[in-house]
Amino acid sequence: MKVLSRMKKKLAIVTVLSLGAAYIPFSSTSTTAYAAADTKLDIQASSAILIEAATGQVLYEQNADEMRAPASMSKMMTEYIALDQIAQGKLKLDDIVTTSEYAASVEGSGQQLAEGDQLTVDDIFYAISVGSANDAAIALGERIAGSEKEFAKMMNDEAKKLGLSDKAYFVNASGLEHIDVPKKFQDEMLEGETTLSARDTAKLAAHLVNDHPEILKYSSTVTKDLPGKDPMENWNWMLEGKKNTKFQKDYAYVGMDGLKTGHTDNAGWCFTGTAERNGIRLISVVMNTKAEKNRFTETRKLMDYGFSNFEFKKVISKDEVADAVKTIKVKKGIALEVPVATDSEETMLVKKGAKDEEFVKSAKAEVEFLKAPVKKGTEVGTLTVKYNGMEKTVKLVATEDVKKAGWFKLFMRGTGDFFSSLGKKIKKLF
Repeated sequence: MKVLSRMKKKLAIVTVLSLGAAYIPFSSTSTTAYAAADTKLDIQASSAILIEAATGQVLYEQNADEMRAPASMSKMMTEYIALDQIAQGKLKLDDIVTTSEYAASVEGSGQQLAEGDQLTVDDIFYAISVGSANDAAIALGERIAGSEKEFAKMMNDEAKKLGLSDKAYFVNASGLEHIDVPKKFQDEMLEGETTLSARDTAKLAAHLVNDHPEILKYSSTVTKDLPGKDPMENWNWMLEGKKNTKFQKDYAYVGMDGLKTGHTDNAGWCFTGTAERNGIRLISVVMNTKAEKNRFTETRKLMDYGFSNFEFKKVISKDEVADAVKTIKVKKGIALEVPVATDSEETMLVKKGAKDEEFVKSAKAEVEFLKAPVKKGTEVGTLTVKYNGMEKTVKLVATEDVKKAGWFKLFMRGTGDFFSSLGKKIKKLF
């Protein structure tokens, strides 16, 4: 604010209190893992991670930075780019996607599209999200970038923008490996193989659900009939909507509405799950489990741990007064000082039963005084809260307007100050 830029800044006395905290935004670099060494979870996967979606807080991790083949979980980047294109007006849900010879030739999940088949972008999204369709993913990538190779370049550029690790790498729109693609079309992909860590995958998933929550409409769909095609059954056995199915009802999980399965011989059985309960959305990733059912049983362990042990807690209230910075002096104002308080409230995901002393709050003034007139809402300092290695800072602002005093009031105030000072000096003489 202009007031701050014109004035000399000076730190006030900092006080430390043990109440309150604030959530860390998803862009935070914090890697705090509450249960990184909790062997009781016994996650049977080569790597795994559990995060809270809005903040990115890591609640559990196991070999989370190992680079591995993600299989079809990499399709989340295909979906992210497509939804971004839609948001930018470069693509529409009713646009037509035409299946190329290459897209129609790939095997694995999908295999419903023939060369020349045409579907809307909306239908393609269902094919990818419900049926994990490789043919649909390739066709969509070609529709957006002209070729899958150019689309893969877009995927890698987006990975950098989203803050994925330097080792994160995409070679195609589907997650297939070169060996799984007919030799005739292997040059359509970039060299190498797609690799992601569990942390990369969770971060991508969080960006997907936060930036484009409409993806959950597709990922939560249990079955879908595409025009002229066989019905598709969602590969995600844990969807809450599966609770009434004959064979997968035992895996259905309350609040589960996504997100992406994956499997190749090299990747093993993988799954990125997301579920929401009581205002908390969790994202879990398991990579290289030994059997199809295991990717869901291990995900259940992670989700149960998260929902059972964490809760959002409001730890800073709007208009809260910090003991260290209750007021700021005002020069040439009708009032000599102005009250100060927080301008917003904050919540944080904390472990249930967390003790007050685990939360540390400190306040500081960033100006020594304000010069009248002062407007309500003028920023004067900050309130910082720390919890379990994470921190969040909120603004302290003036809570009232202070008008500039007239010349007569200033004159009388100055005269009073003069005689008060003179009296003190005379008193010292005796």
